[in-house]
Amino acid sequence: MPTTIVGVVGAGVMGRGVTQNLAQTGHKVILLDLTEDILQQARSEIQKNIRMQRMLHKVQTTMSAAEILEQITFTTSYEPFADADFVVENVSEKWEIKQKVITQLDAICPAHTVFAINTSAISITRLAANTKRPEQILGIHFMNPVPLKPVVEVILGFHTSDQTIAIAQGILTTMQKQWVIVNDYPGFVSNRISHLFMNEAAFVVQDQVATAKDVDDIFIKCYGHAMGPLQTADLIGLDTVVQTLDVLYQSYQDPKFRCCPLLQKMVDAGICGVKSGQGFYTY
Repeated sequence: MPTTIVGVVGAGVMGRGVTQNLAQTGHKVILLDLTEDILQQARSEIQKNIRMQRMLHKVQTTMSAAEILEQITFTTSYEPFADADFVVENVSEKWEIKQKVITQLDAICPAHTVFAINTSAISITRLAANTKRPEQILGIHFMNPVPLKPVVEVILGFHTSDQTIAIAQGILTTMQKQWVIVNDYPGFVSNRISHLFMNEAAFVVQDQVATAKDVDDIFIKCYGHAMGPLQTADLIGLDTVVQTLDVLYQSYQDPKFRCCPLLQKMVDAGICGVKSGQGFYTY
């Protein structure tokens, strides 16, 4: 069955990016979040991002912004997901929230629907166990900003079938994505390693060894990274970084994942990076 309708749960930064990428590559998209205000903001941000990327010549599509937005149904109800062939879940990196969402999706979606969990660290196998279709669930870890990042991390749950992998690869191909397939351990590859970098970089700033800019300059100018670890943390959202570190710490019980107190303090103060206008840098 060809995929024609893709549901996206969560209209935050990642959900908006996934929705935009799907819509501008020809998919009908259902975008779900809790309130109309959130959805209206998502519509505005998607429209703005399309225009910005056109100015930078980074969107390869002949569709206008209006045509792309026409591909998207904005909703606060799960009911339209009864027509979804594929679903991408993007809600907060909290077990209780993801578990509730996956259970609701399992109840409303057709039997053939495949679920892709866009998670930083939570076990795909554990989430799949809350459904009647564990073989139709896998992880797809999109990178931010989604429309501009060419590669994703695909995570196989214990029961993920070959057919599910093939369906996901078909979707990703239409989204003009490449993929790297990894196995299911908390944090997988990208975040298990990258969050150690970001966390230790925060400790370096906390201990007054160097400023945030100095830390990032070393990674950019000495190691050739496109972005330093603290710039990356700001882009992801410091609150998301803290949540992911907490998941890693709880999963492995390894003190190397203990969250830097400075990171936690900043998040407690509402300083969450780009999304709040202030993080290790001002935006």
